[in-house]
Amino acid sequence: MDSRTVAASYDVGVLRSHWVQVAAGDQEALAAARQVTGVDFDTAGSRVWESDAFVSLPLVVNVRKDDVIRRERLVFALGDEVLVTLQPETPFGPFHKALARLRRLPHLAESPHGVMYALLYALNEAQERVIDYASDVLEDMSDEITLATEGYDERGTEIGVSDMRDTIKRMNLAEEIVSRTQESQLMLARAARHLRAEVGTADPRLAGMIDVLVADINGVKDHASYEHDKVRYLQQSIMTSLDVKQNQIVKVFTIITAVFLPPTLIATFYGMNFTNMPELNWEHGFLVTTLLTFVAALIPLWYIRRRGWLR
Repeated sequence: MDSRTVAASYDVGVLRSHWVQVAAGDQEALAAARQVTGVDFDTAGSRVWESDAFVSLPLVVNVRKDDVIRRERLVFALGDEVLVTLQPETPFGPFHKALARLRRLPHLAESPHGVMYALLYALNEAQERVIDYASDVLEDMSDEITLATEGYDERGTEIGVSDMRDTIKRMNLAEEIVSRTQESQLMLARAARHLRAEVGTADPRLAGMIDVLVADINGVKDHASYEHDKVRYLQQSIMTSLDVKQNQIVKVFTIITAVFLPPTLIATFYGMNFTNMPELNWEHGFLVTTLLTFVAALIPLWYIRRRGWLR
């Protein structure tokens, strides 16, 4: 860890003695951590694993950088005297918030449990920022969503599926972000509960802070659930509007087919080569046939209108 980023409000050496950071993929650092602390991330894998010296807790978190959301995997190995974190890189961006909290509450750096509390606190804050980003994405699409539900754009042109393809794609992306955040919150809550169990009654002050953290994690999870319900409702509203629109188009073609079916039948009949067709010799045969064809087209139209199918 870069000592220049840590204020003098606590002893950097004490923090380093209780927190070891290992970058994933750095085999030398992994070997050194195994030799010094005895932690074995290979055995733990991606599951909760307890050994004589450590309890390993895997986490998957969303990390936002500008408009890009990355999915990152971490593992916390919590022991009585040291916390070892297997993380994507060192230093890890979301942990900057933890360092700020450690500077403000320097007693947290005196135990691995306090350090882990600060790290979980920072990760929970990072997840909340991701949820806020997804919410802002939905707010930015509010005008497009309104147009989609009304069925017409600002020029009065009807909106089709192709017009909403980009909006639907972005909504699906927002739903994916929110769903992944819900999963991350479940993992954070599990890690916080394990931490609370490890602390027990030995440090009442830290235990109380962890209880508040668990409530905060659940609060962010509830926020994610609310945003998930909102995006699913908006998706359903758009798809329902587009389905209704497509059904109306199908209904128009059905009505047109029903109206022109009788005249088509008559035209087909007169297209046959019969030897004797008396009306061909009538003085007003053509007019009578034309009027009968017109009436045959109006009858289904009158019936459809009477049934209210034109609405």
